Amino acid sequence: MALIPATILTGFLGSGKTTLLKRILNEAHGQKIAVIENEFGEENIDTDILVTESKEQIVQMSNGCICCTIREDLREALQLLAAKKRKGLLDFDRVVIETTGLADPGPVAQTFFMDDEIAESYLLDSILTLVDAKHAPQQLNDRQEARRQVGFADQIFISKSDLVAADETEALIHRLKHMNPRAPQQKVHFGEVPLKDVFDLRGFNLNAKLDIDPDFLKEDEHEHHDHEHGEDCDHPSHAHDGHGHHHHHDDDVKSFVYRADRPFDPARLEDFLGAIVNIYGPRMLRYKGVLHMQGTERKVIFQGVHQLMGSDLGPAWGADEKRNSRMVFIGIDLPREILEQGLEQCLV
Repeated sequence: MALIPATILTGFLGSGKTTLLKRILNEAHGQKIAVIENEFGEENIDTDILVTESKEQIVQMSNGCICCTIREDLREALQLLAAKKRKGLLDFDRVVIETTGLADPGPVAQTFFMDDEIAESYLLDSILTLVDAKHAPQQLNDRQEARRQVGFADQIFISKSDLVAADETEALIHRLKHMNPRAPQQKVHFGEVPLKDVFDLRGFNLNAKLDIDPDFLKEDEHEHHDHEHGEDCDHPSHAHDGHGHHHHHDDDVKSFVYRADRPFDPARLEDFLGAIVNIYGPRMLRYKGVLHMQGTERKVIFQGVHQLMGSDLGPAWGADEKRNSRMVFIGIDLPREILEQGLEQCLV
C-alpha cells in the first residue's frame, strides 16, 4: 500500500486553523481527507461542520472526508486509521492533523519518524503554520509556543492582514523571515488557499531542494549582525513599541545559514553533528542542508527535527556547478559560534 501523506496544521489560538480546515474539507477537490484533531482545542470542528450526537470517534462526512477526534494518543489514532484503510473499512487519501493552539509541533512531527509502524504507513508531507497578523507581534513576544510554531513551519499562512496597516504586516513578514527563512509566506483571507499550497509540499522529503530565500541570504551577509540586547538595553529601536526596525525583537527562535566551499570530511562531520544534537537537540527545531562531501560526486541532503537527523544522497553535481555546502539551522538560542567553529573544523 502506498504511504499516506500527512500534513500537520498548527498556529496559535485564534489564528484561523479551523477556518482553513473547513475550507479544505468543503472544497470540491475530489480528495478524501481524514482529519485528526486534538480535542482539547478551543474550537471544535465537529460542532461546526458535523452536527452529530454520535459518540463514535470517526465520523464520515458527505463528501467522503473523515473526522477523527483524539481522546488518546496520536499514535493510536494514526494506527487505527491506517488499519481501517487497509481492511477497506475507511477510504481516504491523506491525513491532516490539527494541533491545539498551544501545541509544540515537534513531538507530533517526531511521531512519524520514531514509530516504525507509523513510518511504514505514513509520509510526513509538511507542517503548515497559521499566523494571525493582528495578534502575532504580541504572541511572538510573549509565547514560546508561538515562536516554535513559526520555527517548525514548511509554509506560513498569514491571516487577518486586512485588520492591520500594510507596514505592520511587512514588519511581521520581515520578522518571520528572520525566524524561519526556509518557509515561504503567503497572506490568506478567510482560509482561501489554493490546495497546491497546502498539499504535496514535500517539506520533509530529503530530496526536495533546499529552499532558502535568496533575499534573506543577501541581507544576512550585510546587515544581520544582531547585537544581543541585555535586560536594560536602551537601544533606540526598543523605544517605539513594535514600529521600529526589526532588531528590537530579540526572538529566541532564530535562524542562521552556514556556507562553505571546501568539502566536508564525512566522519568528522558525523561525529560533530552527533555531539551537537546530543547536547542541543531539544532546542534545534529544524535544520537542513545540501552538502559537498569528500568522496562522492553526488550532493548529500541532510535534515533533522530536534534529536532526529537523517541524510540521503541527492542528485550528482552538475559539470559546471559550483560545489559548496549550505546549511540552515532554526532553533532556540542556538550557539551560532560553537556551531560555525565546529563545522569549520569538519572541512577537508
